[in-house]
Amino acid sequence: MHKHLLFVLFIVCSNLLVCGQTGSQSVKISVIPNSSNWEYKLGEKAKFDVVVTKDGISIKDVAIRYEISHDMMPPHKKGEKILKDGRSTLDIGTMKTPGFLRCIVYATIEGKSYKGVATAGFEPQAIKTTTKMPKDFLEFWDQAKAENAKIPLNPSLRLLENRCTEKVNVYELCFQNYGNTRIYGILCVPKAPGKYPALLRVPGAGVWPFAGQMAYAENGVISLEIGIHGIPVTMDSSVYRDLAKTALANYKYFNWDDRDMVYFKRVYLGCVRAVDYIFTLEQFDGKNIGVQGGSQGGALSIVTAALDSRIKALIVFYPALCNLTGYLHKQAAGWPHLFMRITDPPCVLKQKAKTTEYYDVVNFARLIKVPGFYSSGFNDRVCPPTSTFSAYNEITAPKTFLFVPETEHYYKPEQKSKAIDFMMKALKDN
Repeated sequence: MHKHLLFVLFIVCSNLLVCGQTGSQSVKISVIPNSSNWEYKLGEKAKFDVVVTKDGISIKDVAIRYEISHDMMPPHKKGEKILKDGRSTLDIGTMKTPGFLRCIVYATIEGKSYKGVATAGFEPQAIKTTTKMPKDFLEFWDQAKAENAKIPLNPSLRLLENRCTEKVNVYELCFQNYGNTRIYGILCVPKAPGKYPALLRVPGAGVWPFAGQMAYAENGVISLEIGIHGIPVTMDSSVYRDLAKTALANYKYFNWDDRDMVYFKRVYLGCVRAVDYIFTLEQFDGKNIGVQGGSQGGALSIVTAALDSRIKALIVFYPALCNLTGYLHKQAAGWPHLFMRITDPPCVLKQKAKTTEYYDVVNFARLIKVPGFYSSGFNDRVCPPTSTFSAYNEITAPKTFLFVPETEHYYKPEQKSKAIDFMMKALKDN
């Protein structure tokens, strides 16, 4: 019987492996810049090699069309080509001011559409933001934090026994926050007696349940992963799907015409409250705390580190909410792309643009004083590189960069691994 079960398991695993291999995309369009790091100097011409393959073999006489544009701007050049041997070189041009030039190549093969993309950076470390720092920026946030600090935390913990392990206790946590709301999250605490550093994990965009950051806790770091919507984070997934389609479908666009009513005011303050809560834990070492996130979470990492001097280090992947007024100046802006399509009358538009100055991550980046790990890619069109570099370039604190140009709105395992190494060193070396 034992041998029979092993045989069945072998067959099942083999079939899964075959299915995984055959299910991968056999046609690929590779668009490769002639610069090893995808970067160029101003005025230097960028050329991209285009190769169309099927099962690793070049496709002969394949028809392509291509579009060339500045980051997130409409294409300024379009063309078509027949690739006799499945490959060709495109001269995509140059830039006279710092920024990004993107080439997207399309092909239709056997009735199915395929796409390849590459983005060249022209002195991206010199990109300037369109965002201005309001004179009362610090006053606005200092007052908001002071008002929020008057509200009792009144925390509530619920042990999630089915998630606990031999090394870690896992809880659902909630505490009071600005605007008569609550913040919910998953707290993971090492079981062994002792004092531990802590990590706050802030979320990307959307409406989700959370599992918690067990890996950190298993390695001797208290972890708290929070949601931002004031709802429990352990409900059935269908609840979050419904909310994402209804009440919270457009939360990112709520109330930008009033700086005190913007959805993210409560969120930014809630991140500081999460730090407040961590400092109440008897297992916390009272000193070493970091913050980590990607996309919306990358933005919140920068915001938290800027608003709370207790943060010792941060990890930021492709931060959102950067250079929000960019589109008003013919420059790429970050998620949620508020001004990509202008529908407001001039007076409302002016007020919204002014409001964004108090929430633009660029202005928080200017306040960062602690070491950070920053990572993103040039092909990202959710948090486009023009917007992220507009924030990176304002940071004067120590910066560890890891750019993987070909990535879009995701990170590779090696990026995550190096980020974790950075944070563990930052939290445990003190």
